[in-house]
Amino acid sequence: MTTADQQARQGVLFALGAYGIWGFAPIYFKSIAFVPAMEILTHRILWAFFFLLALLVASGKIRQIALAFQSPKQLLLLAFAALLIGLNWLLFIWAVANDHILDASLGYYINPLLNVAIGMLFFSERLRRLQLWAIALAVAGVAVQIITFGSVPWIALVLASSFATYGAIRKKLPFDSLTGLFLEVILLLPLMLIYFIGFADSSASNLLENSWKLNSLLIFAGIITTVPLLFFTGAAKRIRYSTLGLFQYIAPSLMFILAVFLYNEPLSTDKLITFVMIWGALALYSFDAMRTHRQVKQAARAIQKP
Repeated sequence: MTTADQQARQGVLFALGAYGIWGFAPIYFKSIAFVPAMEILTHRILWAFFFLLALLVASGKIRQIALAFQSPKQLLLLAFAALLIGLNWLLFIWAVANDHILDASLGYYINPLLNVAIGMLFFSERLRRLQLWAIALAVAGVAVQIITFGSVPWIALVLASSFATYGAIRKKLPFDSLTGLFLEVILLLPLMLIYFIGFADSSASNLLENSWKLNSLLIFAGIITTVPLLFFTGAAKRIRYSTLGLFQYIAPSLMFILAVFLYNEPLSTDKLITFVMIWGALALYSFDAMRTHRQVKQAARAIQKP
């Protein structure tokens, strides 16, 4: 096996690890659903701070943090991105605890199509015909639910739009994933500590009175934040980004299965129709991506021939 093949295999394993953890994350958040979502978010950010700090020191990237504070404009933009990802995390935690995993799944199915639309609107990326059809079908799926059934999938739309906008902002900033995430955590941490010290009053808010099992679960929030991101970064370095994009459907698919078959969330007619139309849009999008990738490879081979 060549080095390239080994790298590709490692990349696939990293991608499966990242999206697998994200997909099974509802099981973890369900296990602590009795803790208010804001408190869980606080623990997620607090413990992620310590894990990321250790990783930055170990990797020798800690100096990049000081350099980042020398660029106020970039830091302000990153602060907005941090608020968006904080909102995304908070809503996801709340959705899982309140039996809206199907809505969360729908949001992360919509996300890649929204990324394509943002690329067209804000990065002047030209869309191919099938990509346009995919976006149109996704919009139609959401419109059918709103117009025909009178229900707005607001959880899915907020999750998808907040994460897509966050991704677009991060694309403009020069920070790598590890450094960027640590900076986001630093920016959010003061707000979270103010909430935790001044306003949190649940039965789990006093760590000294909690059982070691509950405290272990709360500390684990930091791990579930950092580990899949590291896996994702490892995958992105080893396999093509277009190939990595095909793995992104694993997480919402696992969420869908958990919601329907483990947690027995009702799959109403309006949601089912929207899901089917989104799945159709993603099928078009994936077919177009694979066809374009194959055409690029064939063109490259043709150029290399004498």
